[in-house]
Amino acid sequence: MKETIMRKTTKKIIVTGCNGQLGRAINKKYQNSTEYECVNTDVGELDITNIEAVDKFVSEVQPFAIINCAAHTNVNACETDVDNAYKINAIGPRNLSIAASKYHARLMHISTDYVFDGTASTPYTEFDMPNPKAVYGKTKLAGEQFVKEFATEYFIVRTAWLYGDGKNFVKTMLGLSEKNDKVAVVGDQFGSPTSADELAGAIVHLLPTDNFGLFHGTCEGVTNWADFTREIYRLTKKNTVVETVTTEQYDKNTKGIVAPRPAYSVLENYMLHLTTDYKFADWEKAIAEYIKCLSY
Repeated sequence: MKETIMRKTTKKIIVTGCNGQLGRAINKKYQNSTEYECVNTDVGELDITNIEAVDKFVSEVQPFAIINCAAHTNVNACETDVDNAYKINAIGPRNLSIAASKYHARLMHISTDYVFDGTASTPYTEFDMPNPKAVYGKTKLAGEQFVKEFATEYFIVRTAWLYGDGKNFVKTMLGLSEKNDKVAVVGDQFGSPTSADELAGAIVHLLPTDNFGLFHGTCEGVTNWADFTREIYRLTKKNTVVETVTTEQYDKNTKGIVAPRPAYSVLENYMLHLTTDYKFADWEKAIAEYIKCLSY
């Protein structure tokens, strides 16, 4: 009598924007998984703005889930590249939502603090009304609305001030410290610097659950860009002096069109607190861990 060997098939997860900071962090979380397999795509493999291409790709993969990390994130460029911003940040999520519903996959969509106007004085929860000022925020909010309209099983996770494996604020500031004794950094914009690794952990935690809906996902605590830079320099033992300037002062020295930035974009992870036991690390702890991995 022949023995039948049962092979467990992995659940496939399409990751769009796989070469970005979050895409890389998600792949790292799943790299040793025997249950899930990442099917990675970037613009070269899948144009999410093309609904026929999305339908064909999802129908072939038959994924358990789609994690959409793809976005037009150049905030200033979005102000002039409006059509492309809407295509990537709104039409793309719409197409992925339609395909996810059609082929019975769940959708994890990543959004942003820019959906708020930044006039608050206390952290925004998922129950606060969005009011984006920049084109980037307007297109990302449109993407959220399409996900709610067309996806059957979805998670929307808003994050902010993200850094990870790739080009980011932390590496920019470290690069500037190599060439300058003093740097000018904005001190009147407040938020929560968030590690891509921490955000990926929340995504991996939520994805297999039926705890669908809208979530905020940032590291805990509040700072401003100038104090964040000071902490980066302290951890890396840099002697570069951080001069605190206002947004208005900084914008005067910026060439080209400048998108309006939220002055206060602190997100409270209220839904995570209410419905899960998942907790993000404090931003100071997360940046210390990140710097340690950079070998500074």
